[in-house]
Amino acid sequence: MLSVADLQAAYGQTQVLFDVSLQIGEGEVATLLGRNGMGKTTTVRAVMGACRVLGGTLRFAGTDIKGAAPEMVARLGVGLVPEGRQVFPTLTVRENLVATAANRLKRADPWTLERVFALFPRLQERAGQAAGTLSGGEQQMLVIGRALMTNPKLLILDEATEGLAPVIRTEIWRCVARLKREGQSILLIDKNIGVLKRLADRHHILEKGRTVWAGTSAELSRDGAVVDRYVGL
Repeated sequence: MLSVADLQAAYGQTQVLFDVSLQIGEGEVATLLGRNGMGKTTTVRAVMGACRVLGGTLRFAGTDIKGAAPEMVARLGVGLVPEGRQVFPTLTVRENLVATAANRLKRADPWTLERVFALFPRLQERAGQAAGTLSGGEQQMLVIGRALMTNPKLLILDEATEGLAPVIRTEIWRCVARLKREGQSILLIDKNIGVLKRLADRHHILEKGRTVWAGTSAELSRDGAVVDRYVGL
């Protein structure tokens, strides 16, 4: 599904990624882990075509996407839930959901308003409300629903539950678990290692713009020193 090898990327003249590699198979849930500032969001931005790629390989669903424009990456089937949510604040919940809706890949059972409302009933209750007036948790549900409405092959959630109340975090993880059961490929960035080990199939740890460890949840559970060294506070 997504194959990244020896990725190098920069903002302007400042190189941020030096050697990032990761793999996500069809139907898998994978993570990017690491402390703040280690290159996780930059890796996502490189995949999405939103920063300058200096080297390495980026392939999605068999297509070379290194240097591709963000709109091309989206059309190929990558749906992004960005850090900081970034709703369209003056549009209603319903308008946010339909603004980028598409079924370019001709899925037999596409995501629709009805399916998103069934996943997040709170959004249906607030369908006519301006998105900018929602709580942070409701906005996170909205941007997940908005990404699903593009019917992506791969869903990327950058800081999936950061800053959310515990009850909302539980709701988001319930959603991710359901999507996994339905075969959705997902790349997760989050700090809740315990939940991620239960949900994800494989993990990738970044340190200063490099992949320093990769393995399964079972391997991560056995290697507590890795988490303490590269992820723990």
